[in-house]
Amino acid sequence: MTPDRPDPDALLALANAEEERERRGKLKIFFGATAGVGKTYAMLEGARELARRGIDVVVGVVETHGRKETEALLEGLEVLPRHAVEHRGVQLQEFDLDGALSRRAAVVLVDELAHTNAPDSRHAKRWQDVEELLAEGIDVWTTVNVQHLESLNDLVGKVTGVVVRETVPDSILERADQVELVDLPPEELLKRLQEGKVYSPEQSSRAVQGFFRPGNLIALRELALRKTAERVDAQMQLYRQAHNIGETWPVAERLLVAVSSGPAAGQLVRGARRLAERLRAEWVAVYVETPAELRLPQADRDRVWQTLRLAERLGAETVTLSGQRPAEEILKYARRRNVSKIVVGKPLHSRWRDVLFGSVRDELVRGSGGIDVYVISGEDGGGWPVAQPRRTPERDVRGYVAALLVTAGMTGLCVALRPWFEPTNLAMLMLLGVVGIASRFSRGPAILASVLAVAGFDFYLVRPYYTFAVSDTEYLLTFAVMLTTGLVVSTLTVRLRRQAEAARAREERTAALYAMSRDLAAAPDLDAVLKAAAEHIHSVFLSQVLLLLPDDSGRLAERAAESVTFLFDVREQAVSQWVFDHGRMAGKTTDTLPAAKGLYIPLRTSQGIVGVLGVHPADPQRLVDPEQLHLLEAFANQIALAIE
Repeated sequence: MTPDRPDPDALLALANAEEERERRGKLKIFFGATAGVGKTYAMLEGARELARRGIDVVVGVVETHGRKETEALLEGLEVLPRHAVEHRGVQLQEFDLDGALSRRAAVVLVDELAHTNAPDSRHAKRWQDVEELLAEGIDVWTTVNVQHLESLNDLVGKVTGVVVRETVPDSILERADQVELVDLPPEELLKRLQEGKVYSPEQSSRAVQGFFRPGNLIALRELALRKTAERVDAQMQLYRQAHNIGETWPVAERLLVAVSSGPAAGQLVRGARRLAERLRAEWVAVYVETPAELRLPQADRDRVWQTLRLAERLGAETVTLSGQRPAEEILKYARRRNVSKIVVGKPLHSRWRDVLFGSVRDELVRGSGGIDVYVISGEDGGGWPVAQPRRTPERDVRGYVAALLVTAGMTGLCVALRPWFEPTNLAMLMLLGVVGIASRFSRGPAILASVLAVAGFDFYLVRPYYTFAVSDTEYLLTFAVMLTTGLVVSTLTVRLRRQAEAARAREERTAALYAMSRDLAAAPDLDAVLKAAAEHIHSVFLSQVLLLLPDDSGRLAERAAESVTFLFDVREQAVSQWVFDHGRMAGKTTDTLPAAKGLYIPLRTSQGIVGVLGVHPADPQRLVDPEQLHLLEAFANQIALAIE
């Protein structure tokens, strides 16, 4: 496939998604920072325009809150009767979903998407009613405030001091066909409050002193603007993907920092974070896992994972790519994500190394096109070092011994066959031995086998025999070909072996996560979820496992365990409770409360910490490995989502 040719799988996925969107109804969301900005008013104005154009539009449910201007816009529009639900002796008027489905209007207005339905309703939430309408091919217009988005719920609580109980999944906003931002400056909104156009006078005075403080309104407005901008950016990315547009559109700053196994990679990440902060840009840390990188010393590989964890703590999205050429993979990913700036480290090694082995930075600069490339301090030693094989002494000795024995054996065979075959044919037998050593062992034994084969061929098979003198200069070419073949085959073999190791490691990680995700999805209740999670972590990490969930008072209690033999005493309980309260990993192999017997990881979701995972490995060194620790955190994220 040429670089400019669209990916057939991506095009098929887009076509299937488009077909699904055609079957479903269209969703339009009037989005605002808070109540009173005019979302319902704007929705009704739009509905009146639809009705004027002859489009069948009905009002499923609209909450006017006594606002006369809003009530006036309902005149002339068909309003569906509410559905009466009795709850604890009180008549509640809810949206009549069945009535809307049977009416089958072209567009249905459903106000206040985050509303919680009365008990015994078909759906617990109004957004679920909307989902059913959309599935039936009915278009829906609705309204929602930024504080009701699930991912922003805890942030809004910290900013305003008010916990919003009613939320909608972010996926609703992401899947909406249209999002119209209804914005109002805080000064005008406060004026409307004082005039009684949002709440009654008594409610307005309380609101101004509480939720509707100027600082809160400014923060909520910024959140709404940012969320809308993210939505527009996602639409642009989808358009670029659908039309196979490879060039970067620098409409918004997005920064990519290319990290490697260099000793000062952490310094590079911190510098990129400062640059992203000054630009107020999203940023992503990318590491390219090449086959050569897998042969680096363990300390260098650990440093990569530590650098990626540092980037995550500093607010970056982290991505690990695989490929032979780091620059090519980085540029491909940068164009796919519409990155405007790439940050790499300044080389401190001598120029000759770039001349001999190539430079990732030079390739990035030459191939970047419209993407700016920043070279900053922070990569001591060159960033992408040429991998030095991790040698096992026993394996090296076996390889060299095998090279000696195989070469001696092939030489003896060729001497025995010398009366019946020409030297050029015998050279093929000698070359066969070199290929066998090269395909089985590393480059060193292959070079030794090549040199010995050339020497043996010259000494025993080329006249004059038993001397290194060569009477026919054509044999010099034969010697060169034998030596070159041994080197090339050994290089290719080592490369394929590294690729196989990388693929096997990725496959093991993916298979482990898939197996647990499958079992968690099939679990019928919370106890089954916890039991399946404990079993998977025990089998993958060879560890004792505890899953702790809070009770009504916020104190952790054991809900599931697997092969636990160590004493979960008061000290261990205190460590796990600290992890739950502070939302940070602690315990064995960490810098926080390292005297604990187990390692404790918070189970974090968009709603907060839902529990703690405790792990006590048989071999603590398994969790010192950053790659294993990163995999364990991925398991913890899956468990947290299943619990939520």
